[in-house]
Amino acid sequence: MSPASYQTLVDRCWRRSGSLLYRPNQRDSCCPHYTLRLDSGRFRSTRDQRQAINRFNKYIIGDAYAKEAARLYPRSREQARKRDNEFDLVERIHESESPLLKRPPEPSHIFTVTLESDDFTEEKYLVFENYQQVVHHESPADISRDGFRRFLCNSPLRRGQYTGPDGRERQLGSFHHCYRLDGKLVAIGVLDLLPDCVSAVYFLYHESIHRFSPGKMGALREIALAKEGGYRWWYPGFYIHTCPKMKYKIDFSPQQVLVPETLEWIELTQDILKKFDGHGYLHLQDAEDSTNGVSSTEENTPMQMMEEGNNNDEMITEDGTESDDESSLFNSDMPGIPSIEELYSVDLDHIAVRLNRGFCYAGDLFEWHGESIENEGSAKALVAELVAAVGPDFINSICLDFRRS
Repeated sequence: MSPASYQTLVDRCWRRSGSLLYRPNQRDSCCPHYTLRLDSGRFRSTRDQRQAINRFNKYIIGDAYAKEAARLYPRSREQARKRDNEFDLVERIHESESPLLKRPPEPSHIFTVTLESDDFTEEKYLVFENYQQVVHHESPADISRDGFRRFLCNSPLRRGQYTGPDGRERQLGSFHHCYRLDGKLVAIGVLDLLPDCVSAVYFLYHESIHRFSPGKMGALREIALAKEGGYRWWYPGFYIHTCPKMKYKIDFSPQQVLVPETLEWIELTQDILKKFDGHGYLHLQDAEDSTNGVSSTEENTPMQMMEEGNNNDEMITEDGTESDDESSLFNSDMPGIPSIEELYSVDLDHIAVRLNRGFCYAGDLFEWHGESIENEGSAKALVAELVAAVGPDFINSICLDFRRS
């Protein structure tokens, strides 16, 4: 799958878990999933987030390096004043990286961050094993190399290059953001780099760096990547308001939330967050109207986050479990799904189908001309459900693959 196609699906409430793509039915769920995004150019760090970065940088560099470097490479008065009065996230997040430090002297520790392929290595697996045992309290019997491969090293996205409207080249596809301290891999951010966003899949770290709030640091670095890499948006994954492990996601602001019914973005304000407390599935469009017309424009007042950081630094992903409900998608009341009437105007006949010996059109293969999509269980009805789920505007990107595995 191309990263651009996956971007389209993410903006229609889809996510992936390994190679499985899924979309939950928010309306029928006891714990509705909502898609969030943050504009990296508008991000406002809290005091707690700034302190976390500065504390980590101080540990890496060390007092001796800081004093000697200040003597050897003094800042101008203007540079010192700007540093004291402004917090540049991109500048500070890279401040302690070994390749960027001036030498001599030598820092107390060597810290590097590299963007690598999402291939399996034993080095990565050992971090995963430690994280699952220490943070998620899984037994060793439940942790395996095959599970790690399927979960975090098995992406359907093709890697490649993309030249954005600003003329800058961007990496696209699934990657591992690898953090090494004194030569040892201590954290991994699993990322999907899409044309218009850095999408966080999972973040894991070794227990040895727990005191540095690695989850928080990882999120800040991903926001910085979205800004400096030209992706603009950072997607932290699904937000479930009733899940304590996901509360950290709203510590980064201002954010927007995707309205499942209309697939439009609105500002995630404090008023909307309060309404989450009293609802199962929240009709965000109604909530927007009741808060005097919140919209996704730059002039809105975003939520003001409390500056006390939460203690939950780990990131979690969502399980894409299959439902046993075999009723038609059109009867599911899932928000944002077009009606059967709307699907009648979509050209299902010319959806591409791949067979062992080549390609053909769905209409020719199934010979369903004149068949009704209301005939539940028929090939035409099932294909119509697929098109409804991914969106009719996605139809030219669909290819039904019937080759034998």
